[in-house]
Amino acid sequence: MASKPSTSKCSRFSFRRRRDPADDANMIVEHGKYLSQEEAINIDRDLFNDYQFTIDQLMELAGLSVATAIAKTYPLEEMKKKGTVLVICGPGNNGGDGLVCARHLKIFGYLPSVFYPRPPRELLFEKLSIQCREMDIPFLSFLPLTRLIDESYNLVVDALFGFSFRPPVRTEFRDCMEKLKVLSIPICSVDIPSGWDVEKGDENGIKPEFLISLTAPKMCATNFKGKHHWLGGRFVPSSLAEKYELCLPPYPGTDCCVKLPLVP
Repeated sequence: MASKPSTSKCSRFSFRRRRDPADDANMIVEHGKYLSQEEAINIDRDLFNDYQFTIDQLMELAGLSVATAIAKTYPLEEMKKKGTVLVICGPGNNGGDGLVCARHLKIFGYLPSVFYPRPPRELLFEKLSIQCREMDIPFLSFLPLTRLIDESYNLVVDALFGFSFRPPVRTEFRDCMEKLKVLSIPICSVDIPSGWDVEKGDENGIKPEFLISLTAPKMCATNFKGKHHWLGGRFVPSSLAEKYELCLPPYPGTDCCVKLPLVP
């Protein structure tokens, strides 16, 4: 049985979509909600238990949203290093989102590589890895030096830790986190900048240029100071959105992601 949503007061924000040549609407949706860690966990439970979504369904939708938002923000034709992208995947569901993202980026014409330092043994993650390998996506056996990452890739997709993360970072991921902190190329974080407290953020942590929140932004997004904030995962039933007072923005056309305003 899913837990009841938290009754604690949460931060609010406004969704603003700028005018798009392909879409004359200029919409504003106010009173959107930043989710606490407890609420994010409860929403996932409701999606599984009450709405009968499967984890691989949600992972596919999330990963496609991430890849699409990346393609819109960093167009392939503007990349100088032949569209190379390094996708760093963690041991949980966030890492699965990263694998799906890598597969779709390859379909879009990019050249992703995957670093997967501790893949779980669950069949779902094994299948996602096989799908990537069968599409000729290379898996790195170690994470290169920071200088080599900067020289070899256009950007890094950070899919290490999601909203269930609780500090501190475990020993086996510390080297990876330290390298992410000093990269010169853009970092694109999936849902949560890895290593951040889901609600408080981390002023000494990694500083992504790009953040794509999934389902709804988490409270740590109020501390995001990058250039691009997107929302992905166009799958939330209206009754669930009402239950948690999400007040989600309108997605343009058939898009699975929408750009959000930056926090002043």
